[in-house]
Order: sequence, then structure tokens, then C-alpha cells
Amino acid sequence: MVAGKQQRGSEAPLDGGWGWVIVGCCFMVTVCTRAVTRCVSIFFVEFQAHFGADYAATAWVHSLVDCTTMLCAPVGSLIGNRWSCRVAVMLGGLLSSCGLLLSSFSSRLEFLYLSMGVLTGVGFALCYTPAIAVVGCYFRQRKALAYGIAMSGSGIGTFVLAPVVQLLIELYSWRGALLVLSAFVANLCVCGALLRPIKPQEDEEQAEGGEKESAGEERLGNVSSRDTEVAVKPSKESEDSLLPSGKSLSFPMERVSSPPPPPLSGSPAPQLQRRWFFSSCFLSSKEYHFLLLPDFLGMAVSFLFLATGCSLPFIYLVPYALSVGVCHQHAAFLMSILGVISIVGNITFGWLTDRRCLKPYRLACYVFSVAMEGLCCLFVPLLQSFPLLLPFAILYGYFDGAYVALIPVVTSDLVGPQYLSSALGVVYFLHAIPYLVSPPIGGWLVDVTGSYMATFSLSGAAMVLSSIILSIVGWIRRCQRRVPAIAENTKHQPLPTLASDQSDHLMAVNIVASKETTNLIHGQQRRLEAVTS
Repeated sequence: MVAGKQQRGSEAPLDGGWGWVIVGCCFMVTVCTRAVTRCVSIFFVEFQAHFGADYAATAWVHSLVDCTTMLCAPVGSLIGNRWSCRVAVMLGGLLSSCGLLLSSFSSRLEFLYLSMGVLTGVGFALCYTPAIAVVGCYFRQRKALAYGIAMSGSGIGTFVLAPVVQLLIELYSWRGALLVLSAFVANLCVCGALLRPIKPQEDEEQAEGGEKESAGEERLGNVSSRDTEVAVKPSKESEDSLLPSGKSLSFPMERVSSPPPPPLSGSPAPQLQRRWFFSSCFLSSKEYHFLLLPDFLGMAVSFLFLATGCSLPFIYLVPYALSVGVCHQHAAFLMSILGVISIVGNITFGWLTDRRCLKPYRLACYVFSVAMEGLCCLFVPLLQSFPLLLPFAILYGYFDGAYVALIPVVTSDLVGPQYLSSALGVVYFLHAIPYLVSPPIGGWLVDVTGSYMATFSLSGAAMVLSSIILSIVGWIRRCQRRVPAIAENTKHQPLPTLASDQSDHLMAVNIVASKETTNLIHGQQRRLEAVTS
């Protein structure tokens, strides 16, 4: 039955069909993870009043949820690769729902750190990365549009859930609101059940190289006791007898008739466990070999600067607007505009970068959107009124949605869809520490300088530097592609011959022709002598 499901998943049509169901599931996953995380801040006042804690202690709840979600993203990728994205999302939905359920019964703020901050954050981490990765397996031509729709769940969910959560708190208190959110987040299990596994095309080509099972129980990243025969390196003598020198052993396991293993003394369980451990390490090193790519290392550094700057405007825009004399209603309206326009940026920028004229320049579009965000932040200290801050909210929200939709697309173009899940786990892991550290740094700058100019300057400079680093990476990639093309062209061009070389060539041809003529004459003379005799 597992083989049948895998076969149907691998034969699913790309850019349509069940792929749109996958996009809808990913949309709901982003609603239940990122939107619910943003709505945690609505409980701040309730937590402060009930537990008698200050703002700094209460703020750790939101910071732990956000940081744990990003910090444990590689764990979600690992589970998705070992078993399937369906298992990872369903397990994450169960953990996050249980975390919110336990949080509704908490009697101390420290218990919220564990139940909501850690347990719910780990559950969100198991859901977020695998759900995003499986979208890239179902789409090729319209990948950016699919990711734009899927990632817009964060903005749409925040826009819808924020007033709903506030209403639930007023009706049922914060404990009842957490119970309702727990039931809502449990829908992640339903979304996970709909994530039909599909194998990337690159994986199908690599499967012929050595990770195939003869019984038809093959899965992406499946590790069993039979896989250990592939992971264990053959001896030097057997390798030399089977392969020419300098070749590596790469053929399916079914075609190898390996000799029977020697008899084991005692129970074979420790040997099998040891082999399974080495096989797991071997496959993990293959899944994360892209970490050694210079292009990915450059992109990782750019993500560190991006995560440092992108979260500050969401936190300090409203306080800055209030400090320059904007009323509370208009300051809150700026955040609403920013969230709604980010949805437009998710979808429209994804659709634009799927056009034939812009598809080869997706990396350039991503760099452009990040650079525009940075420039908008650099000009914030010059905006001292609501009519001037409104264009900032529109531009920043649009380009924020644009780059968020393009992160999985750019990562997939760099490492390939077969490593997208692992790569996204690393990418979101890189966001964790800046998300945790940059807000306190921004607040410290406000306390030291007495204004928000340094904070927004830090945000803008970090994002501009991120775009510069990624521009350098793209320029190096183009140079590397041009060098083999030039070498290939020069290889097929004939070398010019000199006049002296031509004369030597003609002389050699004449000598050969004269020798052939002499041999022909001698042969005719021998035939005549034989006839006359």
C-alpha cells in the first residue's frame, strides 16, 4: 500500500491538479503558525494583569515562540526527509495544539514559557518548513505564484484572527481564547493528512544511483536495515575488482550480489543498530552537502543581515508614529495597511516573477525587493507626519510580501527541489537568533540616543547590506557560467595553420603518395614475371 501511494504521488501532474490542494494546505499552515504567533501579542495585557509581571518578562513568551519556531526548523526538515512531510506536519499540529491547551491551564508565567514558548514553538517548527518545501515539489513553471498564494496566509490570517482573538478574550477570558486557538491549530493535522508525498524529478534520477529497495518500499529519506548495505563502503579489494581505477561505486543495490555476511556471535541487534546509526549519519551528510556550496554560504550570510533588519519596523513603527504626533488610530491604521499590502505583494510579485520575461531574473527581483525595503527604512527619520508615513507603510508592506514569497523560490533555484526541505530548515534557522536579539538592540538604541533614528538606520543598513551580499553572489554565479561557455566555444574552433606548416604537410603527402606508387609498380612487375614463367 505504501508503494502504491508513493507511485501515485510521484506521478502527480506538476503545476496543477492536486498541487493547488497542497497550496491551500500550505496557506492554512502559515495561518495556523505565523498568524497565530503574531496574535500572541494580543494576550500581553492579559498576561501582565493576571501574573503581575512586567513587560520585559511577558515579552519573552512571544520571543520564545518565534525563536523556537525558527530554531527548530531543521528538525522539521529532518523528520520530513526521514519519513514524509505528512508525518512532520501532523506531529507538529499535535504538539502545538497540546501546547496551547496546556497554556490555558497555566498558573505561573514560567509554565507559559515551556508550554506556549517551547512546546507550541516546536510544533510550529515541525509544520512550517515541510509544508513550504512540498509546494516546490508540485510546481515548476508557476512556482513563484504558488508560493505567493501560500505565504500570504500569514498576512491574511493576522488580518482576520486579530479581531477574532480580541473578541474571544472579551467573551471567554484569555484561558477560553487559548482553548479555542488550540482547537483551531489542531486543523494542522488535517492539512498534514492532505499533503500527498511526491518525489522531485532529481530524486528519481538519483534513486537509480544507490538508494533503491527491491521490495518497492522506497521513500524519500527512508532508512532501514537494508539501506545500510549501501551506506557501508565496500572493501578496497572488491572495489578494485569491480570498477576501473578512479571510479566510484554507484549502482542500484538490486544489481549487486554481495557475499553473505559472516556469522555473528550473540544477538544481531547491536550490529543492526550500529549499522542504522552509520547509515543515518551517511544520509544526513548527503542531505546537507549543500552547506559547503559557496553560493549557499553567501546567501546564508545575507539572510543573517536580512533577519536582523526586517523585524524592527514591525515593532517600532507604531511607537515612532506616536512619538512624532500621530494619533493612536492612525498609528494602528499604519500597521493594518502594512499587513494588507504585504498580502498584495505576496501574490502579485509571485505572479510577476513567473512571467517568461522575469523568470530568469528571480534572484535580481529578490535583491531589488530587499534593497527597496532597506531604502524605505533609511528614509523613515525624515517622515514626521501621517501623510508621509502612509507611503512608507505601502511600499514597505509590498516589498516585504514580495521577498517573503521569493525566499523559497530563490532557495530552490540555488540548491534544487530535492534539497529544498533541508535548505529551508537551515534558512529559517538562521532567522532565529536575529529575531531574538535585534528587538532588544533596537530598544537599547532608542534608550541611548533618545530617538528612533538609530534603530531605523540599523534596520535599513542591514537590509541594504544583505542585498549587496546577494548581488555579489549572483554576479559570481554569472561569471562561473560564462567561463565554461567560453572554453567550450574555443574548444570547437580550429586552430589557424601557418604557411610553413602547410608546406610541411604537402611535402609529407607527396612522400606518402610516391611510396604508394612505387609499391604499386613493384607489384605489377612481380605479377608479369609470374605469368611469363
